[in-house]
Amino acid sequence: MGNYDWTKTFQTIYDGAVTNYRGGKRITSSLFTGDAIGFLATIGCKPQELFDFVEDFVRGGEPDFATVLLVTSARRDYFLTVQHGKPPGRAIDMDRLPSKREALDGMVWLPRIIEKAKAKLRGEMPTELMFLCGGDQHFLKSVNVHPADFLRVVWAAGDDRQKIVEYVKAAAGKR
Repeated sequence: MGNYDWTKTFQTIYDGAVTNYRGGKRITSSLFTGDAIGFLATIGCKPQELFDFVEDFVRGGEPDFATVLLVTSARRDYFLTVQHGKPPGRAIDMDRLPSKREALDGMVWLPRIIEKAKAKLRGEMPTELMFLCGGDQHFLKSVNVHPADFLRVVWAAGDDRQKIVEYVKAAAGKR
């Protein structure tokens, strides 16, 4: 597998996980082979993250594969260019995330999803937390922003939260 065709390998792993999940395998370790786990590590994707996407897709139809691929691509790009292929070795503390009710510029959930997006990009999501959970999906749909676009905007904005606010407001037609 090379950089050119990583998406094909990823789709094969994803499709296999969907089949396994539908077949009754409902724990992370039962969805992926050792080779698959090794490949995921090379693109900065934790098996639990892919499991969560697969589980949500099988149970509710979202996120679809295209969205999973785009989100994973954003993480992969960050992993390879910023982190030089080195995982962080830590996870964020969930208790330090903004609450689900906290607002930024009148938008409830925005502070929380910004911090989750940063953690997703850095590979610091704890096992019990997911980027693109139901709350994230609801928020992003309500402001008309694709999840992968949101990750890339957060990455580009760095510490400038106002850039993120302006992007979200423009996408939502609130400017």
